Amino acid sequence: MKMFSLDGQVALVTGASRGLGFAMASALASAGATVVLAARSRDSLETAAGSIRGTTGASSEQVDFEPFDLTDHAGIATAVQNVLTRHARIDILLNNAGMCEWSDFLQSTPAMWQRTMDTNVTAAYLLAQQVAAPMIAQGHGRIINVGSYVSVLGREKLQAYVASKHAVAGLTKSLGAELGRHGIRCNGICPGYFMTDMAEPVTSNPQMKEVVRSHISVGRWGRPEELGGAAVFLASEASSYMNGQMLMVDGGVSEILCFPMSVV
Repeated sequence: MKMFSLDGQVALVTGASRGLGFAMASALASAGATVVLAARSRDSLETAAGSIRGTTGASSEQVDFEPFDLTDHAGIATAVQNVLTRHARIDILLNNAGMCEWSDFLQSTPAMWQRTMDTNVTAAYLLAQQVAAPMIAQGHGRIINVGSYVSVLGREKLQAYVASKHAVAGLTKSLGAELGRHGIRCNGICPGYFMTDMAEPVTSNPQMKEVVRSHISVGRWGRPEELGGAAVFLASEASSYMNGQMLMVDGGVSEILCFPMSVV
């Protein structure tokens, strides 16, 4: 068996219509998985699925999609059942979808907090719960939760987002502890600064964008496709003895204090 092969496996990837989710879904498809893209918009999912088929040579059966709202609890259960009906199994759940709202703490609201927690944490919890039973029945599964470099650090003006990503790390470890004995490994990926729509509040300001870049030890922002290898690694037998881990893919941001050369 090829160490990084995902042949014959079915992966459900949330937030897969763009950005990091799209890049990771593409990588899983390239590794041989049947990939089911999930997001709210059917139109955007159709476009994303077509793009992945075009770049990977995958068939329409290998790149499927399932539109649903992550804040709709009943809709989550229905979506998972729909995937199981069409594909008979789910081997990989990649909880990637998330949201981020910037605000000074004193101007932040309970509604902002709740929206972030519902999307970033509760949806991941409910999806993992829905796929756990069929994974236990088949004696095999991989749950991959997308955290952030702020899963281990704090950032101003991002109270709910930082708290939610710390919660994702905690959820990942707890699920790994309970599900590992059933052949289900639960790990996380923690991206740093990547050029995505979510980073637009920073990337749209050239000065802020450069300040961030100057503090990244590898000297640049990440490209979404650079997260694909980590997703394939955690989904495959290459990581067969990893469980409850948060894999940092951040250019060193969370572990390396890097100053611009002009300051040193």
